[in-house]
Amino acid sequence: MKGSLFIACAGLAALSCTKSAPEPTSDPAVAAAVQTVSTPITMADGGARPTPPPPASAPPPPVPAASGPLASTLHPALLDVSKASEKAPSTYKAKFTTSRGEFVVEVHRDWAPNGADRFYNLVKLGFYDDTRFFRAISGFMVQFGINGDPAVNAKWQEANIPDDAVSQSNKPGFISFAQRGTPNSRSTQVFINYGDNKNLDGMRFAPFGQVVKGTDVVQSLYQGYGEGAPRGAGPDQGRIQAQGNAYLDSQFPKLDAIKHAEIMR
Repeated sequence: MKGSLFIACAGLAALSCTKSAPEPTSDPAVAAAVQTVSTPITMADGGARPTPPPPASAPPPPVPAASGPLASTLHPALLDVSKASEKAPSTYKAKFTTSRGEFVVEVHRDWAPNGADRFYNLVKLGFYDDTRFFRAISGFMVQFGINGDPAVNAKWQEANIPDDAVSQSNKPGFISFAQRGTPNSRSTQVFINYGDNKNLDGMRFAPFGQVVKGTDVVQSLYQGYGEGAPRGAGPDQGRIQAQGNAYLDSQFPKLDAIKHAEIMR
Protein backbone atom coordinates (compact mmCIF):
# COMPACT_ATOMS: atom_id res chain seq x y z
CA MET A 1 0.00 0.00 0.00
CA LYS A 2 1.37 3.36 -0.80
CA GLY A 3 -0.24 5.44 1.72
CA SER A 4 -1.98 4.95 4.78
CA LEU A 5 -6.27 2.58 7.10
CA PHE A 6 -6.18 1.61 8.77
CA ILE A 7 -5.65 3.94 8.20
CA ALA A 8 -3.22 6.45 6.56
CA CYS A 9 -5.03 9.72 6.63
CA ALA A 10 -6.13 11.45 9.75
CA GLY A 11 -9.67 11.99 10.75
CA LEU A 12 -11.44 9.78 8.38
CA ALA A 13 -8.09 8.87 7.18
CA ALA A 14 -7.49 7.21 10.43
CA LEU A 15 -8.51 3.91 9.07
CA SER A 16 -7.21 4.19 5.60
CA CYS A 17 -4.01 3.20 4.04
CA THR A 18 -1.74 5.18 1.87
CA LYS A 19 -2.60 3.89 -1.49
CA SER A 20 -2.69 0.76 0.48
CA ALA A 21 -5.78 1.32 2.49
CA PRO A 22 -8.08 4.01 3.79
CA GLU A 23 -7.94 4.96 7.39
CA PRO A 24 -10.65 5.06 9.95
CA THR A 25 -11.62 8.37 11.34
CA SER A 26 -13.03 9.45 14.64
CA ASP A 27 -14.74 12.50 13.15
CA PRO A 28 -18.46 11.70 12.61
CA ALA A 29 -18.81 14.30 9.85
CA VAL A 30 -15.89 12.91 7.95
CA ALA A 31 -17.07 9.40 8.59
CA ALA A 32 -20.39 10.17 6.97
CA ALA A 33 -18.67 11.63 3.94
CA VAL A 34 -16.49 8.59 3.53
CA GLN A 35 -19.48 6.50 2.60
CA THR A 36 -19.92 8.42 -0.62
CA VAL A 37 -16.47 9.69 -1.48
CA SER A 38 -13.56 7.53 -2.54
CA THR A 39 -10.23 8.23 -0.95
CA PRO A 40 -7.68 6.23 0.54
CA ILE A 41 -6.37 3.17 7.72
CA THR A 42 -5.13 4.22 5.66
CA MET A 43 -8.78 4.69 6.05
CA ALA A 44 -10.88 6.87 3.89
CA ASP A 45 -10.68 10.56 4.49
CA GLY A 46 -13.88 11.17 2.65
CA GLY A 47 -13.14 14.38 0.87
CA ALA A 48 -15.57 16.41 2.97
CA ARG A 49 -12.67 18.61 3.96
CA PRO A 50 -10.21 18.69 1.06
CA THR A 51 -6.63 18.55 2.23
CA PRO A 52 -4.56 21.36 0.70
CA PRO A 53 -1.25 20.37 -0.83
CA PRO A 54 1.63 20.62 1.64
CA PRO A 55 3.74 23.75 1.37
CA ALA A 56 6.87 23.50 -0.71
CA SER A 57 9.80 22.45 1.39
CA ALA A 58 13.29 21.12 1.13
CA PRO A 59 13.65 17.40 0.33
CA PRO A 60 13.44 15.17 3.41
CA PRO A 61 16.76 14.34 5.00
CA PRO A 62 18.35 11.08 3.88
CA VAL A 63 17.46 7.99 5.85
CA PRO A 64 20.21 5.72 7.11
CA ALA A 65 20.37 2.22 5.74
CA ALA A 66 18.51 -0.41 7.69
CA SER A 67 20.53 -2.24 10.28
CA GLY A 68 20.03 -5.96 10.55
CA PRO A 69 18.58 -8.50 8.11
CA LEU A 70 15.68 -7.48 5.88
CA ALA A 71 12.36 -9.32 5.87
CA SER A 72 12.90 -10.53 2.31
CA THR A 73 16.06 -12.28 3.51
CA LEU A 74 14.50 -13.82 6.61
CA HIS A 75 11.23 -14.77 4.90
CA PRO A 76 11.80 -15.12 1.12
CA ALA A 77 8.19 -16.25 0.60
CA LEU A 78 7.08 -12.68 1.35
CA LEU A 79 8.22 -11.74 -2.14
CA ASP A 80 5.66 -14.13 -3.66
CA VAL A 81 2.10 -12.97 -2.97
CA SER A 82 0.71 -16.21 -4.40
CA LYS A 83 1.96 -17.97 -1.26
CA ALA A 84 -0.80 -16.24 0.74
CA SER A 85 -3.54 -18.54 -0.51
CA GLU A 86 -4.21 -20.92 2.37
CA LYS A 87 -7.74 -21.11 3.77
CA ALA A 88 -7.81 -20.28 7.47
CA PRO A 89 -9.38 -22.51 10.13
CA SER A 90 -12.90 -21.58 11.23
CA THR A 91 -11.36 -20.06 14.36
CA TYR A 92 -7.72 -19.50 15.27
CA LYS A 93 -5.55 -17.41 17.53
CA ALA A 94 -2.54 -15.29 16.62
CA LYS A 95 -0.03 -14.29 19.29
CA PHE A 96 1.90 -11.05 18.92
CA THR A 97 5.09 -10.54 20.88
CA THR A 98 5.77 -6.82 21.05
CA SER A 99 8.11 -4.34 22.71
CA ARG A 100 5.42 -3.91 25.40
CA GLY A 101 4.56 -7.56 25.95
CA GLU A 102 2.24 -10.09 24.36
CA PHE A 103 -1.33 -9.94 23.12
CA VAL A 104 -3.52 -12.54 21.43
CA VAL A 105 -6.08 -12.03 18.65
CA GLU A 106 -8.84 -14.60 18.22
CA VAL A 107 -10.12 -14.73 14.65
CA HIS A 108 -13.54 -15.99 13.52
CA ARG A 109 -13.61 -16.81 9.84
CA ASP A 110 -17.40 -16.58 9.62
CA TRP A 111 -17.20 -12.91 10.66
CA ALA A 112 -15.18 -11.92 7.58
CA PRO A 113 -13.74 -14.87 5.60
CA ASN A 114 -11.56 -12.92 3.18
CA GLY A 115 -10.02 -10.86 5.96
CA ALA A 116 -9.53 -13.91 8.19
CA ASP A 117 -7.76 -15.80 5.41
CA ARG A 118 -5.46 -12.89 4.52
CA PHE A 119 -4.52 -12.25 8.16
CA TYR A 120 -3.82 -15.96 8.70
CA ASN A 121 -1.45 -16.10 5.74
CA LEU A 122 0.33 -12.85 6.61
CA VAL A 123 1.03 -14.06 10.14
CA LYS A 124 2.25 -17.47 8.90
CA LEU A 125 4.52 -15.90 6.29
CA GLY A 126 6.14 -13.60 8.86
CA PHE A 127 4.82 -10.37 7.33
CA TYR A 128 4.25 -8.67 10.68
CA ASP A 129 7.59 -9.64 12.22
CA ASP A 130 9.84 -6.66 13.00
CA THR A 131 7.20 -4.09 12.03
CA ARG A 132 5.98 -0.96 13.86
CA PHE A 133 2.70 0.28 15.28
CA PHE A 134 3.01 3.39 13.12
CA ARG A 135 -0.31 5.06 13.92
CA ALA A 136 -1.84 5.15 17.37
CA ILE A 137 -4.52 7.65 18.38
CA SER A 138 -5.77 7.69 21.95
CA GLY A 139 -9.41 6.66 22.27
CA PHE A 140 -9.62 5.75 18.59
CA MET A 141 -7.37 2.96 17.29
CA VAL A 142 -3.86 1.64 16.70
CA GLN A 143 -2.75 0.68 13.20
CA PHE A 144 -0.01 -1.57 11.83
CA GLY A 145 0.79 -3.68 8.80
CA ILE A 146 3.39 -1.94 6.66
CA ASN A 147 6.46 -4.14 6.37
CA GLY A 148 9.88 -2.88 7.42
CA ASP A 149 11.40 -3.97 4.10
CA PRO A 150 10.59 -1.79 1.05
CA ALA A 151 11.08 -4.76 -1.29
CA VAL A 152 8.29 -6.61 0.49
CA ASN A 153 5.96 -3.59 0.43
CA ALA A 154 6.45 -3.27 -3.32
CA LYS A 155 5.02 -6.78 -3.77
CA TRP A 156 1.98 -6.26 -1.54
CA GLN A 157 0.83 -2.71 -2.27
CA GLU A 158 -1.73 -3.84 -4.84
CA ALA A 159 -2.34 -7.35 -3.50
CA ASN A 160 -5.91 -6.57 -2.50
CA ILE A 161 -8.66 -8.86 -1.27
CA PRO A 162 -12.43 -8.59 -1.87
CA ASP A 163 -14.55 -6.80 0.70
CA ASP A 164 -16.40 -8.79 3.35
CA ALA A 165 -19.89 -8.07 4.58
CA VAL A 166 -19.76 -6.29 7.95
CA SER A 167 -21.23 -8.73 10.46
CA GLN A 168 -19.61 -7.40 13.65
CA SER A 169 -19.19 -3.90 15.02
CA ASN A 170 -15.91 -2.02 15.48
CA LYS A 171 -16.05 -2.22 19.25
CA PRO A 172 -13.07 -1.80 21.59
CA GLY A 173 -10.57 -4.61 21.05
CA PHE A 174 -11.98 -5.67 17.66
CA ILE A 175 -9.60 -5.77 14.69
CA SER A 176 -10.35 -4.84 11.07
CA PHE A 177 -8.40 -4.28 7.87
CA ALA A 178 -7.66 -0.77 6.74
CA GLN A 179 -8.69 0.17 3.24
CA ARG A 180 -8.79 2.94 0.69
CA GLY A 181 -11.98 4.78 -0.13
CA THR A 182 -12.65 2.36 -2.98
CA PRO A 183 -14.17 -1.13 -2.76
CA ASN A 184 -11.97 -4.22 -2.53
CA SER A 185 -8.85 -2.29 -1.47
CA ARG A 186 -7.74 -4.17 1.66
CA SER A 187 -4.21 -5.57 1.61
CA THR A 188 -1.99 -5.86 4.73
CA GLN A 189 -2.77 -2.98 7.09
CA VAL A 190 -5.02 -3.60 10.07
CA PHE A 191 -6.15 -1.65 13.12
CA ILE A 192 -7.36 -2.48 16.60
CA ASN A 193 -10.14 -0.29 17.93
CA TYR A 194 -9.47 1.54 21.18
CA GLY A 195 -12.92 3.13 21.34
CA ASP A 196 -16.42 2.18 20.22
CA ASN A 197 -16.10 3.04 16.53
CA LYS A 198 -19.44 1.80 15.30
CA ASN A 199 -19.48 4.73 12.87
CA LEU A 200 -16.99 2.69 10.82
CA ASP A 201 -19.38 -0.22 10.38
CA GLY A 202 -21.14 1.45 7.48
CA MET A 203 -17.87 2.14 5.68
CA ARG A 204 -16.96 -1.48 4.86
CA PHE A 205 -14.59 -1.90 7.82
CA ALA A 206 -15.37 -5.52 8.68
CA PRO A 207 -13.98 -6.86 11.99
CA PHE A 208 -12.56 -10.36 11.66
CA GLY A 209 -11.37 -10.94 15.22
CA GLN A 210 -10.80 -9.45 18.65
CA VAL A 211 -8.07 -9.18 21.26
CA VAL A 212 -8.75 -11.85 23.88
CA LYS A 213 -5.55 -11.52 25.89
CA GLY A 214 -3.18 -8.63 26.52
CA THR A 215 -5.65 -5.78 26.16
CA ASP A 216 -3.48 -3.80 28.56
CA VAL A 217 -0.52 -4.30 26.23
CA VAL A 218 -2.47 -2.97 23.25
CA GLN A 219 -3.63 0.03 25.27
CA SER A 220 -0.07 0.79 26.38
CA LEU A 221 1.40 1.08 22.85
CA TYR A 222 3.11 4.42 22.29
CA GLN A 223 0.63 7.08 21.17
CA GLY A 224 2.76 10.20 21.52
CA TYR A 225 3.19 10.92 17.80
CA GLY A 226 -0.55 11.00 17.14
CA GLU A 227 -1.94 11.28 13.64
CA GLY A 228 0.33 10.61 10.71
CA ALA A 229 1.58 13.09 8.14
CA PRO A 230 0.43 15.27 6.53
CA ARG A 231 -2.36 15.92 9.04
CA GLY A 232 -0.29 15.22 12.11
CA ALA A 233 3.24 14.84 13.40
CA GLY A 234 3.38 11.07 12.98
CA PRO A 235 5.02 8.98 10.24
CA ASP A 236 4.28 9.44 6.56
CA GLN A 237 2.87 6.17 5.23
CA GLY A 238 4.32 6.69 1.81
CA ARG A 239 7.81 6.97 3.28
CA ILE A 240 7.26 3.87 5.39
CA GLN A 241 6.34 1.99 2.24
CA ALA A 242 9.41 3.26 0.41
CA GLN A 243 12.00 3.31 3.21
CA GLY A 244 10.72 0.84 5.79
CA ASN A 245 12.07 0.54 9.30
CA ALA A 246 15.12 2.63 8.48
CA TYR A 247 12.85 5.70 8.21
CA LEU A 248 10.79 4.88 11.30
CA ASP A 249 13.68 3.98 13.55
CA SER A 250 15.66 7.09 12.66
CA GLN A 251 12.83 9.62 12.92
CA PHE A 252 10.22 7.97 15.18
CA PRO A 253 12.31 5.95 17.62
CA LYS A 254 9.61 5.77 20.30
CA LEU A 255 7.23 3.67 18.19
CA ASP A 256 6.51 0.26 19.64
CA ALA A 257 7.32 -2.80 17.55
CA ILE A 258 6.03 -6.26 16.79
CA LYS A 259 8.92 -8.60 17.39
CA HIS A 260 7.15 -11.73 16.18
CA ALA A 261 3.67 -12.94 15.30
CA GLU A 262 2.62 -16.58 15.10
CA ILE A 263 -0.44 -18.78 14.77
CA MET A 264 -1.02 -20.55 18.08
CA ARG A 265 -1.30 -24.31 18.02
